[in-house]
Amino acid sequence: MSQAVDRYDPDRRAWIAEAIRLVEADANRSADTHLHVFPLPPEWGIDLYLKDESVHPTGSLKHRLARSLFLYGLANGWIREDTTIIEASSGSTAVSEAYFARLVGLPFVAVMPERTSPEKIELIEFYGGRCHLVADPTAIYAESRRLARECNGHFMDQFTYAERATDWRGNNNIAESIFEQLRLERFPEPSWIVVGAGTGGTSATIGRYARYRRFQTRVAVVDPEGSAFYDAYQDGDTARTAAGSRIEGIGRPRVEPSFLPTVIDRMIRVPDAASIAAMRWTRAVTGRNVGGSTGTNLWGAAGLIAEMRARGERGSVVTLICDGAERYAHTYCSDAWLAEQGIEIGPYVKALEHFLETGEAPAVPS
Repeated sequence: MSQAVDRYDPDRRAWIAEAIRLVEADANRSADTHLHVFPLPPEWGIDLYLKDESVHPTGSLKHRLARSLFLYGLANGWIREDTTIIEASSGSTAVSEAYFARLVGLPFVAVMPERTSPEKIELIEFYGGRCHLVADPTAIYAESRRLARECNGHFMDQFTYAERATDWRGNNNIAESIFEQLRLERFPEPSWIVVGAGTGGTSATIGRYARYRRFQTRVAVVDPEGSAFYDAYQDGDTARTAAGSRIEGIGRPRVEPSFLPTVIDRMIRVPDAASIAAMRWTRAVTGRNVGGSTGTNLWGAAGLIAEMRARGERGSVVTLICDGAERYAHTYCSDAWLAEQGIEIGPYVKALEHFLETGEAPAVPS
């Protein structure tokens, strides 16, 4: 007689099916994010676009990731009707995951560095999540695993699963959305797409998609000071560690499992003063209040555009508005905070203004 172990639970499968329906219905109610034109001089023959991920229901690019992680966890059977969701995050992913946890009726705990902006903490709590703050940013992984074991919960682990939870071949991921929105533009295949890396999931999705669809678009990853990614990309040592980044949402103290250097064409290290200067400069030029990581993106994009200008190239460049400045009222938007941190943005703002006047690369002040 054959033996069998049957673990089919119709009630549990019904709960998972309903949770997936709720997450998918949320996506179905949301329109695609806008692709804004950044005002460059028309005679340059180069178009710069900002894909505005701040208009998602939870206000950031991480809304896409959180949705994918929930669907991945539900489909794998890791998330059940009695599961407490645990996440290690610098803020925005936790905000979005708290939203989806509330949507499906589950408790949520965010494990975050103590220096996370108070605005993000308030948003997590607004969506019903609880914040567990740690002094050492590198301890968030171990602390998340400990909490998950204690409460028999599920550690979402965005830093491991970001690159595999998103369908990089399409299914309205961010890469497919960018190329579809550029379809009627004068340069529909961008020369560069510029993104930051926190988990590495966005650069992995865009890099894979470009290769899969046989586009010649190159992917540039901008990395803030204090992050381990740039040095690891430079010398191939994925065991690299660093102090960690002051630009929330990007840069990490270690090389995360979801970071795929083989799909990245260039990495650019960006000083924190340049990121914050570009954040404020973007507001002055476009009227859009963007966050610090968007500033990092814009600094990198400006340098690439200057290179194209110097070579006489025409084409398009795309980067992301990752979130809005309202999340950083007490940090990047505060002159007092900048002074406390010893960050002087004035020379970098002037370099960006010079770039817009002349097309020359914004230089790092000596």
